[in-house]
Formats: sequence, structure tokens, C-alpha cells
Amino acid sequence: MTPPAQVADVSECGPPQVRTVLDRAEAERRAALMKALADPVRLQLLSIITGSPRRESCVCDMTEAVEVSQPTVSHHLKTLVDAGILRRERRGTWAWFRLDPDILPEVQSFLE
Repeated sequence: MTPPAQVADVSECGPPQVRTVLDRAEAERRAALMKALADPVRLQLLSIITGSPRRESCVCDMTEAVEVSQPTVSHHLKTLVDAGILRRERRGTWAWFRLDPDILPEVQSFLE
């Protein structure tokens, strides 16, 4: 015969110990940022950019590395720019991308 399962004493429960509660607008903003990061191709693009010696990369150099078409790479880069993760700079006919320096501390703060 198996002994009955113990039930937690609910009287010991209390409100969660949360430092601050996000308001809806901030939660949606953070979710949009995280959604922009939650794609394998976008993560590959970010690794190319952050792994380059000058921490920037031309769109022309990324297409072959991620094995998707140039329009698809451009679409993913635009998503990252729109989310504030990357900055885009035109140099002649090419677009160069680099990480926005303010974004890493912000993303890290989400996880604390």
C-alpha cells in the first residue's frame, strides 16, 4: 500500500518575492526583442558580426556563411535593426552591420 501524497500547506504560501513587476508595455517591448533574437539564422548572423575582428560585417560576407539567399539575409538583418540589436551603415553600395553597444547590457538585465 502506497502512503498518501503529502499536500503542501497553502497557509505558508505568500506573494512572490519580486523586485519589480514589469508593466505590459515594457514586457511587450522585451518580448519583441527576445523574439528578434529567437531565430537560428539571426543568431548565426550575430555570431558572424561579433566574431569578426572589427565586430562588424558586410551583408555581402554573410550570405554564403549562413547558406540562405541574400534577400533572406537582408530580411533577417532588417529584423535585427528594427529591434535595436544592430546598427546599419551604408558604405558605397554595401550595407555594414554592427551590434548596438547598448543592447548587451539590456538583454543581460532581462535574465537577472
